[in-house]
Amino acid sequence: MIFIFEERPSESSFVETIWRTQSENADSFISRAVSHWEIVVTRQDGKTALTLRGPETQATLAPCPANAEFFGIQFKLGTFMPHLPVSSLVDNAITLPAATSQSFWLNHSAWQFPNFDDADIFVDKLVREGLLVREAVVDTVLRGQRQGRLVQSTPPKESLRSIQRHFIQATGLTHRTIQQIERAQQAADLLEQGVSILDTVDQIGYADQSHLTRSLKRFIGQTPAQISRKR
Repeated sequence: MIFIFEERPSESSFVETIWRTQSENADSFISRAVSHWEIVVTRQDGKTALTLRGPETQATLAPCPANAEFFGIQFKLGTFMPHLPVSSLVDNAITLPAATSQSFWLNHSAWQFPNFDDADIFVDKLVREGLLVREAVVDTVLRGQRQGRLVQSTPPKESLRSIQRHFIQATGLTHRTIQQIERAQQAADLLEQGVSILDTVDQIGYADQSHLTRSLKRFIGQTPAQISRKR
């Protein structure tokens, strides 16, 4: 199944990207692992639903309904809802109850369904109401991880265990899992661009081709050869 995504950047520091797409026929597709959680609004047969989709730690085969429109707000790592731990969303999705045909229930209040164009306004309101916050230590840990200096880059007054607890609370994942998912995504991007399998192994830093294959099968749902053939 082929999706044509439209994406746009967000003005909010809480948001990674805003996207939308639509389906024609009922089908299934490979849903790749992803370290970010998101809000997805689905419109089908005159009905609207809002779903919180958590991080996914492995690729899965996902169903897609016919004649549906989808719009999503993907949040930056470290953004979370204090009343709903991200850990409860990992490999999971929660559809919030509808209040009316135009609104849904969130934290005991009715909210209008957002759309692709007013997503930033919706996010700003969540932030003002205290329903969406950011954990600063996540950015610090990820910067240190990418530089190979996790402990040195973290605040000195916080213990490593405390930092890890805050990190998992805000992301639902360990920094190692996030690193593995991001590396697999980078490898898949290179293969889709025509980079050879062996060069991808070298550029991304896998131990060997078998290591790359195991990673891509787990997180992307395809082998390196399958990804290369799609070009």
